[in-house]
Amino acid sequence: MDAQIEAAPDATPADLPGADDLATREAAYEKFIWDNLKRNYLGNYLHGMLGMTGFRLVNAPTFLPAYLHMISGSNTIVGLGLALQQLGGVISPIFAGAQVEHRKKVMPAAMWMGSLGRVAILCMALAGWFLKGPALIWTLLFFILMFGIFMGAQRVVFSLLMSKVIPLSRRGRLQAWRNATGGAIAAVLAGVAGRYFIQPNLFGNGYSTTFVFAFVLTSLGLSALQILLREPEPPTTRAQGRFRDRLRDFPQLIAQDRGYGFFLLVQMLATSARIATPFYILFVGKSIHMTGGTLGLLTFAFLGADTLSNLVWGYLGDKTGFRLVLVFSLVAWIAATVLLMEVHAVPAIFLAFFGLGAAQAGYMMAAQTMILEFGARDDLPMRIAVSATAESITATLGPLIGGKMADLFGYGVVFGASLGFLASGLVLLLLAVREPRHRRLA
Repeated sequence: MDAQIEAAPDATPADLPGADDLATREAAYEKFIWDNLKRNYLGNYLHGMLGMTGFRLVNAPTFLPAYLHMISGSNTIVGLGLALQQLGGVISPIFAGAQVEHRKKVMPAAMWMGSLGRVAILCMALAGWFLKGPALIWTLLFFILMFGIFMGAQRVVFSLLMSKVIPLSRRGRLQAWRNATGGAIAAVLAGVAGRYFIQPNLFGNGYSTTFVFAFVLTSLGLSALQILLREPEPPTTRAQGRFRDRLRDFPQLIAQDRGYGFFLLVQMLATSARIATPFYILFVGKSIHMTGGTLGLLTFAFLGADTLSNLVWGYLGDKTGFRLVLVFSLVAWIAATVLLMEVHAVPAIFLAFFGLGAAQAGYMMAAQTMILEFGARDDLPMRIAVSATAESITATLGPLIGGKMADLFGYGVVFGASLGFLASGLVLLLLAVREPRHRRLA
């Protein structure tokens, strides 16, 4: 059998002799992963580097909030935009999980979800060129919602895909290098976009030009993954079930692992803290004179921190597990928010955005990697979906409420609420969540 495996490293475990024996299939599955690791590592690296470069330009708490505020003049519209993006991620992860948990291969679904998310970015750019006034505002909000829907689904399928092809011991460094290089490119592009696209209003709408740039980069990353990735068929999969039946399983899925249940609460508290995210740049605009160059500089700080910190977060997570990364990221998030509130000089604001970028990069890496280490492999798609949906619910309500709070009470109250959520999440993480890797390795 070993000779046959060596002769056909691209064969899937189900095609190998002795596939009826679970131990044999598990061994073949592991061998397939290691035989194809270099190719799959490169595919995931290029997809993450180019994809996250483009997505950072859209998701950074600078360009899109500033654009929405420019065309609407309303904090509520800014909050509504981010809320709609998160709302899209409430239902779509569950639907995506139910659609792929029984499939031996999920790459076709990943391509569909990824492509549709990128089309939404392109439509946001086109709306800026061809529409004006209320039509532009509502069209932009619609495609922000669509972007959130497809990104929520994509999060499930791409997380599952990575768990299938990248061993546990290599995931942190993969994310470190792809996020670092992608962040470096995004940071440079952010500075370029602010100075040369947005400030001179290139091609009639500098923001639309920036979004087209994001569309091209993310599309190149998806193409690289499609060309390079070799996906194995797992030894076991769940039987296909009805969508509403899987919804009924959620309480049991959470209750059967106490650590995962508390981790889910930490995720919800941390995403609730994003109540302040779209207002960071607007708060700064009330303290200093805001130009396209300043906007690009602060986006550079946010994304540059993402670049540098990911190398630290990834290697630390591989060495110790990602619970410690999550602790440090929440502490940094609190410190950066306090600095932004209290000191209004440009160097301090730059440092605060740097801290926010590092903190949110660490949170995203830790949350997305820790979720892969709780519970059984066959429950992984729905476990990812539960976490993504729970995060999206709180992330949806937060900015929407934050917009109203900012209009009624000012940004200080919004930032104070964010700090309260972060502090609560940190305390719960320290007291109730143990490192899941220790139990898995044991």
